Amino acid sequence: MKINLFLILMLQSCFLSYGQQNTTSYVLKPDQVFDGVEMHKNWVVVVDNGLIKYAGPGNKLPTGNAVEILDLPGTTLMPGMIEGHGHLFLHPYNETSWNDQVLKEPEALRVARATVHARETLEAGFTTFRDLGTEGAGYTDYGLKMAIAEGIIPGPRLIISSKAIVATGSYGPKGFSPDFDLPLLGAEPADGNDLARVVRTQIAKGADFIKVYADYRWGPHGEAMPTFSIDELKLIVETARSSGRATVAHAATAEGMRRAILAGVEMIEHGDGATTETYELMKQHNVALCPTLAAGYSIMLYNGYNPQTDPEPERISRKKESFKAAVDAGITISAGGDVGVFSHGDNVLELEMMVAYGMKPLAVLTSVTSVNASLFHLDQEVGSIQIGKIADLVVVKGDPLKDISTLRKVMMVMQNGNIVFQK
Repeated sequence: MKINLFLILMLQSCFLSYGQQNTTSYVLKPDQVFDGVEMHKNWVVVVDNGLIKYAGPGNKLPTGNAVEILDLPGTTLMPGMIEGHGHLFLHPYNETSWNDQVLKEPEALRVARATVHARETLEAGFTTFRDLGTEGAGYTDYGLKMAIAEGIIPGPRLIISSKAIVATGSYGPKGFSPDFDLPLLGAEPADGNDLARVVRTQIAKGADFIKVYADYRWGPHGEAMPTFSIDELKLIVETARSSGRATVAHAATAEGMRRAILAGVEMIEHGDGATTETYELMKQHNVALCPTLAAGYSIMLYNGYNPQTDPEPERISRKKESFKAAVDAGITISAGGDVGVFSHGDNVLELEMMVAYGMKPLAVLTSVTSVNASLFHLDQEVGSIQIGKIADLVVVKGDPLKDISTLRKVMMVMQNGNIVFQK
């Protein structure tokens, strides 16, 4: 109650208009329109009552009621981008370590930060955000999701997992005496048959999907090793599925990925240690990959790596090879950078790295729009420019097919037919 009151009193007077339905009709006239699959020249898009009413050639524009015409020369219009993997309740580790964020930052402070992160994300052109865990901030993501949906604060529509599920002893703040039971773990530990109860509790608290750590750095020498058995993972997946929810797995080892895939998860998050056999299994079971390239790269920067002068670290070289192998194998790729490890609002960094590591710009644009919408079961609402879909749109200066960094040049963001950001 204290956190909800804090959010309402601090923010509602500033951002009340964000949740209101727009009754203004617009005709948007950019140089080109990316519809979520293809790029089209000389298209226009009509928005009315928060929905897309027309998308097609300008010379076939239907007549209708009086509208506001927005000429957008030199720009590309596209669906609002969808962040596939992020943490609104984290901020970069070179500012504050993960341990200290989880153990020392008050929950109200973390909520206040998250409201700023949400606005920065929206203004960067990301109108939907899949949050992969509050990392010790409990179920505050549900309140944040409500605040955005009700128009109290600006931000992307949220898909939340609340507390990720971890095996006892595998995850949490490090460097403390084993005699001390830490009050906050960063995720929810459970084992065996108790996993069903934990999944149901998280669903009851508002989780849209379930995240499980299929492996983590708890090996004898701190290396990543599997955490749950296949049977335990199956119990998680089946319990979530019975409620109509998906399960995704943090996994960085080939064995952790194998167990998660066979258990029925829909997506592997990170996937650093994937092998040819892993990718074959993923294709066989229709499991997607969210590679989070930018997170590992950012951590290397925090550790002192200088890309201009230093040899490429093995961690980055391995990630490049793994990602290129996934692309070549035809794995469905979700665009998601693990933002929160690096700065919110800098989400495009992941898309730049996807291109630099071997993915075509058109495939990257598709990944961050229609592919993510489909993977997250939102494709009937957002992710593409089609008649009847919600008018979540972004306008960028230039052509992202020629230079993916053009996506940083956001000129306008529309959400639910409202112009929520404009330069």
